[in-house]
This record gives sequence, structure tokens and C-alpha cells, in this order.
Amino acid sequence: MLEVLREAARIMETGQKAALATIISTTGSTPGKDGAKMLVRDDGSTVGTVGGGCTESDIWRISMEVIASGSPRRETFRLTAATVAATGLLCGGEFEVYIEPIGTPSVIILGGGHIAASMVEVLATLDWPVTVIDDRADFAHPDRFPRASEVLCKPFETCLDDVLVTANSCIVVVTRGHEHDELALSRAVETSAGYIGLIGSRGKIGAIRKNLRAAGVSESKLENVRAPVGIPIGSRTPEEIAISIAAELIALHRGSIQKEPKEGDSRQYSVTESLD
Repeated sequence: MLEVLREAARIMETGQKAALATIISTTGSTPGKDGAKMLVRDDGSTVGTVGGGCTESDIWRISMEVIASGSPRRETFRLTAATVAATGLLCGGEFEVYIEPIGTPSVIILGGGHIAASMVEVLATLDWPVTVIDDRADFAHPDRFPRASEVLCKPFETCLDDVLVTANSCIVVVTRGHEHDELALSRAVETSAGYIGLIGSRGKIGAIRKNLRAAGVSESKLENVRAPVGIPIGSRTPEEIAISIAAELIALHRGSIQKEPKEGDSRQYSVTESLD
């Protein structure tokens, strides 16, 4: 059990995703006992056991569904005489398992302007780790983002070098005046981030996509970019835009929207070019 808990702590520290299955009650003779735990990582690998046999494979399958949906599940397993005969388990009875998702998304904001400042404030209420990266020392400063987990001053050419990016990471591109959006996005699409969002007008976004295609960026990578970023709520101010972006990240985390944008997504926002 100690190994399971240590791995769960590591998962949360590194911004990865997993599900933790715990036997919370047993009746009769069961393969796993009260408190037995199994951790299932998002790549399907496991740590620990809840008793083995076919029930453990069922729990593994449900755990993968929990990771995908972000919603916990409570399941009851009954080991009838027929189940015992079919599986060879030398036990019978009933047990209940609680399977919960662990690991919160990490958010990396490329750009340290007004929208980034508002996003940090919103995301801090969720206790999500947030990293802000900008190439200006006076903007990439902890005093400007006291609630961010990390603030880095780096040129956008190397903005994501040595930054931990996992499938549970969300990258939001909001550079000042959109001057470096194309460069920042070109670096973001080369990572394993599960979410990449780009702010801006439809025309600007189309031009960036065209330029990156011409530079050799594959269509499959560009298709994973959500643009314009955020849920359409008529956002105008940096604070409203931050809320719309946070809402989209929450919906993605909870499995309420598709990970990949739908083809022909034409969401637009009233975003002025001078906000960041």
C-alpha cells in the first residue's frame, strides 16, 4: 500500500493522470480485503492489487474510464458460485470498490499580459499548478503573479525547453499583442500536452495555421489546437476571457467536451489585439 500511495503522490506532483481503486467494504470471502488499493496510470500500467482475477481486470477497465471522464465511480462485485467456477477463485462473497481520478491538470501560460494575470487568479481557486512564461523580465516576475506555481523569463524560441509537459498539461498561448503567438504555438504543438489553446481573431488564427503548415508543421498537430480558446460567452475583458478559458479547461478535465476540437469549429470572441 505504501508503494501505491507514494506513486499517487508522485502523479499529483508531476501533473499526470491516474485512477485510484480502493476496496471500501467486503462481505463473505473475497480476493481483496478492506482498504486494498490499486493505482492505474493513464498508460494502463498499474501499481498494487485489489485481489487479482477477472474482477481486477474489470476494475482496471473501469479505472481507465474514470481517467477519461474525470468522474469517480462506486462499483459492487458479487462472486457467485458460477463466477467462482468460471474463474477458479477460491472465494465467494461481495465487495465494493471506490474508484477516483487523481492528478489535476497543470496549466502553462505562454505570455505574461493582462489575460495571463486574470487566468492565474481564476485557476488559483481550483488549486491547479500554473506556470507563466514570458520573455520580459518585468512581466515574468513572481511579484506580478504571486499565486502562480512558477514564473519563468525565457525567450519564446526556447520557452518550453526544460519545462515538464505531460498529457495532463494545458498550454494556453496569449502573448502580448499576439506578436509571438505563432512562435509560441510552434513550440507548443511539438509537446505531449493534452490541450493547446490559442487566442485571437479567426483571421489571425487562420494565418498562423497557414504559416505553420508552410513551415512543415503537420496537419495532425495543428488539428489538436483549440482556437479561439475558451467557451463562447461573449467575453470582452481580460477577466471574462480568463473565465471562459478556465471553463473550457474544467470541461475538458471533467470529460464534458471532446479533447480534440470539432472540425469546422468557428467560435469567435471579442478580443482586441491590445489586451496582451
